Amino acid sequence: MFLKKKKILEKFKKKTPITCITSYTAPIAKIADKYADIILVGDSVGPVLYGFDSTRKVSIDLIVQHAKAVVAQTKNSMVVVDMPYGTYERDARLAYKNAKKIILETGADAVKLEGGENFFDTITFLIKKKINVMGHIGLLPQQHNGKYPVYGRKRNEERKILNDLSSLQKAGVFSIVVECTVESVVKKIMKNSNIPIIGIGATSDCDGQVLVAEDLLGLTDFNAKFLKKYSNLGMIISRAFENFSSDVQKRKYPQKKNYYK
Repeated sequence: MFLKKKKILEKFKKKTPITCITSYTAPIAKIADKYADIILVGDSVGPVLYGFDSTRKVSIDLIVQHAKAVVAQTKNSMVVVDMPYGTYERDARLAYKNAKKIILETGADAVKLEGGENFFDTITFLIKKKINVMGHIGLLPQQHNGKYPVYGRKRNEERKILNDLSSLQKAGVFSIVVECTVESVVKKIMKNSNIPIIGIGATSDCDGQVLVAEDLLGLTDFNAKFLKKYSNLGMIISRAFENFSSDVQKRKYPQKKNYYK
């Protein structure tokens, strides 16, 4: 657990960019483990795999099951698991109970929770209990119930982001995700940060980048300005299904070579 965190921090010190891939399943995690420094088991599993209209509908038991599958196929990457909505907001002891459940039941290396200044005491408590914590500032998806606005254009948003950054660093998080934040504010974040900053819609100035596997593979309909699709597996799968259906309708499959004797 702590050796993997040390590896991330060493890359940061050397100014080597950090690759983070969001994955929810064993087959994807097994491949991602070859290339990702961090694999994030995100609560975006709800909208991506289950068709939920919000990450808020993801339960702790659901994310634990996916984290187990990811950890089982991961040897090299640090595995970080999102703490779902409602599992940490009330108080530090509830957060610790649920963070401990995630770590013990899955074997993951760290948890991630959204927010900054308002969760300073909670995060400090978790870290004192030897739980690695990743922070998350800028756009906080759990607070927007399926909507994805850009943050930092207003003075109060910029002030909040920078205050959250300061609080999280003081609390002792090992890294922070910055989401959907304007370039001018990202530059200020980078100027004032002393830990790895992982961006998603937050410019290449960040110390690393994260994308959801299914999004970058072209398996979802999700489109955002920050997203780059590195493949179009959706079209490849569609063609395969079309060919299979055609073969079935024409009785071209199965052929004699597929029969058992």
